[in-house]
Formats: sequence, structure tokens, C-alpha cells
Amino acid sequence: MSQSQTHTPSQSTPSTILNGLDTNQMGATVRAIQDQPIIARFQFRAQNSWLGGARTRTTTTDFDGACQRHVHATPHVAETDEPAVLLGGDQNMNPGAVALHALASCLCSSLIIHATARGIRVHKVETTLEGDVDVQGVLGLSPDVRNGYEGIRVAMRVEADAPSEVIDELVQIAQARSPVADMFANPTPISVRRVL
Repeated sequence: MSQSQTHTPSQSTPSTILNGLDTNQMGATVRAIQDQPIIARFQFRAQNSWLGGARTRTTTTDFDGACQRHVHATPHVAETDEPAVLLGGDQNMNPGAVALHALASCLCSSLIIHATARGIRVHKVETTLEGDVDVQGVLGLSPDVRNGYEGIRVAMRVEADAPSEVIDELVQIAQARSPVADMFANPTPISVRRVL
């Protein structure tokens, strides 16, 4: 299958749930975006506060998408820390681990969406990730060492009602269509400024 192909569920079937997703709603969403591409634009926001030591808390309360603001029923909250060996209290995942979580979650949801669009029932997705980082960069000890991950390896175990080659194709599509994988693989402009 070409990565540019779009698969939409049948328009004439009653509401069907597959892999926890409503295939009719999925088809309607795709058609709406095809008719009005402006509704595909989203903006996500987050607010972060320092909690002391290496701990922080990030909260998201709303986002913009489909030409309107959407407010979460309750704020979504995540906290980070560093392991003791990196001067933290080891109370939560560190930001690097959260980045791996974001990548795994995005790959999984991308795979599920594309499998569902193709009518493939998925029974299990388990993802293992490894990321290599040299902290000499972040500590400013070597200008030759990059601050972030030097490489990330992802292994996805997928069980689905499909031949092995189709599952392999879904894994490739998941990487090709994952927004978080795209941010890791391609430079994303970041602007950081001090505010009063």
C-alpha cells in the first residue's frame, strides 16, 4: 500500500466499533477534512511549573482543533523527576523517558487508526524502546556531544487478524504517520523566550 493512500470505512454500514474506535465516525472525520482542510489544523498547549529539585508538573486544560476550542473535563497532569544518579528524587519518569512514552503512544495510536481504517482487528500492541544519551552534552562538558538522544530503537510486537506482511506494513505506516516520530526524525523549530 502506498503511504499516500487513504482508506475509509464503508459509508453504508451502521456504527461499528473496531479496536475501540467508531469506524463510521472515523470515515466522517476523514471526509470532513477532505471537504474542509482548515478543520485539520490543531494547536495543543501545556503549562509547566517547577516543583523543586528536578521535579516539574505539566498541565493541559484545552486545545484548539476543528475550528473551535476544546476544554478537557478535568485538567490532564503529568509530573517528571530525574533519577537519583542525575540529582533527582526518582519520583516520576524523567523528561527523556516521557519523550519515549510519547513516541510509543503515538506509534501505537497511529498503527491502531490505520489498522481500523483497513478493517483489521488488533489484539495486542506492545512496544519496547531504548534511547541512548550522553549527559556530557546537557552538562556542558563537551561541545562535541549532542544534548539529546543519539538514537532510539523501537520494537513493536503486534498481534492482529492479518498476514505477517500486512502487520509489517502497518508498523511502517505507524512510523511514517506518527506526529511524534516526525518531530524526532525532522527538525522542529522551537522558540524559547523569557516572559515577565
